[in-house]
Amino acid sequence: MFAGIDEVDWASMEHAYGPADDVPGLLQGLASADPAEREGALDGMYGAVHHQGDVYACTLACIPFLFELVVDPAVPDRGGIVELLTSIGGIDLDEDDEDEIDEDEIEGAANYAMAAAAVTAGAGVFFALMADDDPGVRVSAPLALATLHGNPALVLPLLRERLVVEPEEEVRLALVEAAGRVALRHGPLTDQIADWLSRLAAEAYPPGLRLAALAQLARCAPQALPGDVVRVVAGLLRQLRSSSAAGDAERGCRTAEAHSEPEPAGAEERAEERAAPVTLVGQLRAMPAEESAGRTAPWTADLLRTLHVGLDDRVAERTALLTDQLCSPDRWQRIDAVRMSSGLIRAWRGSYAELVRLVGEQLCAAEPRLAEAASHVLEELFGLAAPAADALAARVAADPGAWVKEWASGPPGLGSPVKALSRLGDARAVPALAAALERPEVPHDVGFAIGYLGPAARPLAGALRRRLGEVGLDEGAYDRASPLLAGLTALRAGEAAPEVLRVLRGAPEYRGEWLRTAALRALGSFGPAAACAVPELRALIRRPGTSAATEAAEALWAVDGDASAVLPVLIEGLQADHAHERRAAASALGRLGALAEVTAPRLRALLGHEELWLRVDAAIALWEVSGRARESVPVLLAAWEQNRHVRVRVAECLARMGAAGAGSDAAHVLRAELASVRRHNAMDGGYGSHDTYEDEKLLALCRRALMGNTGKGPTT
Repeated sequence: MFAGIDEVDWASMEHAYGPADDVPGLLQGLASADPAEREGALDGMYGAVHHQGDVYACTLACIPFLFELVVDPAVPDRGGIVELLTSIGGIDLDEDDEDEIDEDEIEGAANYAMAAAAVTAGAGVFFALMADDDPGVRVSAPLALATLHGNPALVLPLLRERLVVEPEEEVRLALVEAAGRVALRHGPLTDQIADWLSRLAAEAYPPGLRLAALAQLARCAPQALPGDVVRVVAGLLRQLRSSSAAGDAERGCRTAEAHSEPEPAGAEERAEERAAPVTLVGQLRAMPAEESAGRTAPWTADLLRTLHVGLDDRVAERTALLTDQLCSPDRWQRIDAVRMSSGLIRAWRGSYAELVRLVGEQLCAAEPRLAEAASHVLEELFGLAAPAADALAARVAADPGAWVKEWASGPPGLGSPVKALSRLGDARAVPALAAALERPEVPHDVGFAIGYLGPAARPLAGALRRRLGEVGLDEGAYDRASPLLAGLTALRAGEAAPEVLRVLRGAPEYRGEWLRTAALRALGSFGPAAACAVPELRALIRRPGTSAATEAAEALWAVDGDASAVLPVLIEGLQADHAHERRAAASALGRLGALAEVTAPRLRALLGHEELWLRVDAAIALWEVSGRARESVPVLLAAWEQNRHVRVRVAECLARMGAAGAGSDAAHVLRAELASVRRHNAMDGGYGSHDTYEDEKLLALCRRALMGNTGKGPTT
């Protein structure tokens, strides 16, 4: 083994962390008799040689040696090496990807292509591994074949044959998953595979295998799913629960017998050693192991996730299935359902009141992971969490110790139930926020929570003002003052103007610009109640063209309404070097309305700017100062199509503008948005904490615009 490894010029190559001269040691470590050394070597391969999926020259040089390892039955844990090879060779660059590659990425793309070719050329070895004595190898081999082998006509019959004789349930599930992967890669085989999967989903097979077949059908041929798929899946989950209960009883008997025997010497120390993975691979393995502890069928969650992904926009069926899961007596099925509910609601629009109510019921569960998962889901739902409001209030009242969450590093934050209740505008969150304001270190997100509560949080103004007056104006001033300023801004608590003015005048150099911005926004929100700050604001606007001058001008306009003083400053701001400063000036001019009509030509000139957000802000401001929508609407609608994240801002303007009359282009765009079942900001593989909130806000604005409820016209 490893013949010729010393002839490779490893030192001339690099991986993610420098010279690749350590790669031979990693390869040899994969064959070690020591489990810790094998795990460390695999960790190094993923961490450096195949870092985040990258393929380097040294990765390509490893491929022949990795194949040597997987075919040697004397090497332990070869399943992990099969998975590594599958990852190295399984990256497909389609035509769209190739079109987007720039010059700096050409070498990387070439490496991906060479890796795919090299691993595919050797993929025939995985056929023999399908019957390997090691179940871990047999779990990994089917997906390797399905992903890498170029002849699916050879792979598919083997998957079927192995399913008949395979004794391990996890391996059988891997065989079914591999069939789904073949169907996705080779479209002409989809009907044939769907027919086989449909037969596997019939009643003659065990419930786990049937569920796996349904999950793969949803993934590759959703049209072949049975019409009553929710009823079928719910029945399979009940069967799995029954078998789980029987298994628990049997394990209980075995545990009782085991406890009657004395513990062997040193067992506790050995257990501690096994329980302390130090590598990334070990930690990644430990996380699912911890999740699956106590589950008879831990793979159920993965199968259900695959099923949900396959069902895609069939929201009603997915909701019905999750509703059934949330009523399950099995806490694990409820935990899975809570988490999957989050993914469904975050990506798709629908009617979720009953689902949310059931998620709220999990807040009182004895299982802490279930209650915590439910609170995190509700935190992200904002107004959609209303059906769970009483459950949230009960949770908050019952657990004051969880009102604030401490972190090992960074400032404390509000607990999920408190944030969720605040985001509903529910006054029952006020006592928790009041207590948070009395802590030595105020949670960083208190101000945002107060903003959602609105007038209900007015009793907190005094505490906010007092704590702001106590903030020392040193290098930590921004971290301590910003939550308080955000709260006072939301409440428009003008009585705190002296304390805010103190912060504005004394902002330290470190993060001073951020702190001054927060203070200026607070003063602007106070309006005429901040008259004591006018001299300071007039002094700040004497440096036109700076962001501070623009912010001060906006605040000055809100406080004393002197358009003649602020207009020159804002005009100068339109010519600033940075686009975000120009945007701030344009937005401020819009608030002046017709008093800033003289700036219309300057705003019109920005409608063709390369920065999309600046074009949008200029178009909105142009309408606000001129009262004419004809020039602005085409710019706004073009931006709507170019960047989905601008849609809330555009819809807000259209609702005020009244530009969505019958038959208008705007009306067509708004109706198309309302007809879409997918949230406008849904992302594959990622999400933001405010995605659902932003999308629901967009829907409300679209409806308002189409109903003719224009709110208000241009600012005057």
